[in-house]
Amino acid sequence: MEPEKKSNHFTILLGDDRSDHALAALALLEDLPLASGTDVTVFRAFSPTQATDVVLMEDALNQTCNRLKKKGLNAHPELLLGVPTVKFLKHAEEQSPDLIVIGAKGLRATAGILVGGVAQQVVEYAPCPVLVVRAPYHGLREIMLVTDGSASSQHALHYLGRLPLPADARLWVMHVLPPPPIPMLFMQTAMGSTPVAFQDLGEAAALGAKEELEGQALLDNTLAALRAAGKPARGILKRGDAASEIMDVVKEMKIDLLVTGSRGHSPIRSWMMGSVSRKLVHYSGCSVLVVRQLQAD
Repeated sequence: MEPEKKSNHFTILLGDDRSDHALAALALLEDLPLASGTDVTVFRAFSPTQATDVVLMEDALNQTCNRLKKKGLNAHPELLLGVPTVKFLKHAEEQSPDLIVIGAKGLRATAGILVGGVAQQVVEYAPCPVLVVRAPYHGLREIMLVTDGSASSQHALHYLGRLPLPADARLWVMHVLPPPPIPMLFMQTAMGSTPVAFQDLGEAAALGAKEELEGQALLDNTLAALRAAGKPARGILKRGDAASEIMDVVKEMKIDLLVTGSRGHSPIRSWMMGSVSRKLVHYSGCSVLVVRQLQAD
């Protein structure tokens, strides 16, 4: 893992194509209590067929920069000719921002899709944390970190600890235990050994209790780390399919922002693999901050 930065001064890359989701991303960024002078690059790429609209695009980028400057941020526009995904990722690789903020869908997104092509590629391949913002934006009142105890999740925890959040935001931490274990009895038949599920209450209860103790310990340690960072939070412990349980809580509690690691493994029967974080980005229905761990665990 790369060394954690101690300063709360962020460099930010904001995608801005004036879509509803991009405007939501701008509104979210305005709500973060970022340090005065924080550097924000307001970025847009365009194709040759859009060349006649360059003046309009420049004006739109400048409008966004002016809004951010009113918040005390050091915002400047970047308008480039080329494929948006390619240009966006190249800029991120060259400038190494602390955070990318991008709308879930752009102006040219196909109707009915949940995450546009640019956002999907950026969250998969960007070399830094990516905040995918969904419209409509209603503020950052409920924020939830999901963790499985992996190095990737710990990286997300440390990142959240230094991320400036609105003073009135409520913070939650969620861990999902694996589905209940089903002990197997092997019965000998004419066709050979056949596994038959059965309920061994003693064995299943012991394993379940052990998992609950480990899961609660993980939550307690995570909550303690957030308290030490000045961000008190409350824990949520569930059992079942990770993505489904998380999305149910998001809906029930009206979570505005999920924070997750991008991949990982853990001795606590890990679930936080790429497939789970990818499902959260696509289907959770809220904004999602994906904190990528750049080095292998």
